[in-house]
Amino acid sequence: MKWEGQRESSNVEDRRGDAGGGGGFGFGGRSIGIGSIVIALVGGWVLGVNPLTLLNLLSGGSGGPVAQQPREPAGPPPADDRSARFVSTVLASTEDVWTELLQAQGGRYLPARLTLFRGATPTACGRGQAAMGPFYCPADQHVYIDLGFFDTLERRLGAPGDFAQAYVIAHEVGHHVQHLLGITEQVERARAGGSQARANAASVRLELQADCLAGLWAHHSQQAKGWLEQGDVEEALNAAAQIGDDTLQRRSQGTVVPESFTHGSSEQRAYWFKRGLQSGSLQQCDTFAQREP
Repeated sequence: MKWEGQRESSNVEDRRGDAGGGGGFGFGGRSIGIGSIVIALVGGWVLGVNPLTLLNLLSGGSGGPVAQQPREPAGPPPADDRSARFVSTVLASTEDVWTELLQAQGGRYLPARLTLFRGATPTACGRGQAAMGPFYCPADQHVYIDLGFFDTLERRLGAPGDFAQAYVIAHEVGHHVQHLLGITEQVERARAGGSQARANAASVRLELQADCLAGLWAHHSQQAKGWLEQGDVEEALNAAAQIGDDTLQRRSQGTVVPESFTHGSSEQRAYWFKRGLQSGSLQQCDTFAQREP
């Protein structure tokens, strides 16, 4: 991925030097993220807790919110931090693509802010944990990333590559787009009025749509920049597959429980990313209109 020399976003703040994040696994509120599966795996291994239980809590199941006050904006990351520059470059591309796409739909794109942190950090959705991986908080419209997640993605989950990392960022920005379009709030209302099985199914469709929106970003960013290299698309598809619910459950407990899925199977995640990538059409990302997502 030929990303160096491209525009970098100014909507990135760096809290990695802040020692006040605290520890523990508590997280309140309702965040949305590609990485909530990671805390389920890590928590299961370290604490001896069933990963499915943790996934339920992280996806809006039982467990009361913990009030956390978001902090004042931190400063930008150092100019010589290559990893932060990569994140800033991908974020800038999402801003360009979504500004254009939403304008074409008669709307307006309000960019998300992206916060780099280490360990833990307060958010408007509660205390965010590095073990969760990247996540989006609708309450403050921030994407939160501990860059150590990318090491986990490569070494523990088997998904290396810079475009795999770009897919993760684009997925979280996809959740921001869903929030701006009012989709997230509609799903939350549907989740609140139904069974756990229905809530899980709604979560799956929301996550798969974010995968499709990430593919949509990839389609239009490639048209604008031509920055993808051989193997980049395969990196993203592999990342999508490696974090499918079935793959993660099989790794962590040896069995697969489809009714507990909250993010979608490996096949579904790869399919919807590829659908957005190939079509370049927002209308093709309506996972809620499909009988089977």
